[in-house]
Amino acid sequence: MTSPPLSFRAAVEEDLPRLVALLADDPLGAARERLEDPLPESYRRAFAAIRDDENQLLLVAQEGHALVGMLQLTFIPSLTYTGSWRAQIEGVRVDRTARSRGVGRRLVEEAIRRSSERGCRMVQLTSDKQRPRALTFYRELGFVPSHEGMKLHLE
Repeated sequence: MTSPPLSFRAAVEEDLPRLVALLADDPLGAARERLEDPLPESYRRAFAAIRDDENQLLLVAQEGHALVGMLQLTFIPSLTYTGSWRAQIEGVRVDRTARSRGVGRRLVEEAIRRSSERGCRMVQLTSDKQRPRALTFYRELGFVPSHEGMKLHLE
């Protein structure tokens, strides 16, 4: 049986429970997300802030009516590279039933396409070192591990 065609769109608020479910569906996400009914209000506030910011996009992948993937794309103005823009990809998730079918590849390629349309000079991302398959996936898409990323978690 063939899968329905894949399409991309901006997330809408009704997608929020599904987005949180995708974020929570792995060992790292399960430890930091709160998939509850109702969802914590903090998710709704964050969604509204992203939706209302022209430099933010929650991009979703759909097969028919099924939401099968997501990522957050942030457009960042920069003084470096002669005042160019860059794009940051975060929170890439694909439903476990849709993995290994090219959904993640097409989703990231769509983010790159949209970044290019916005005039970005580069697209950057980080991936947790505990996700070796994800690191391989990004390298296969042409991303180069050129920098050492660091994070400081604040309470």
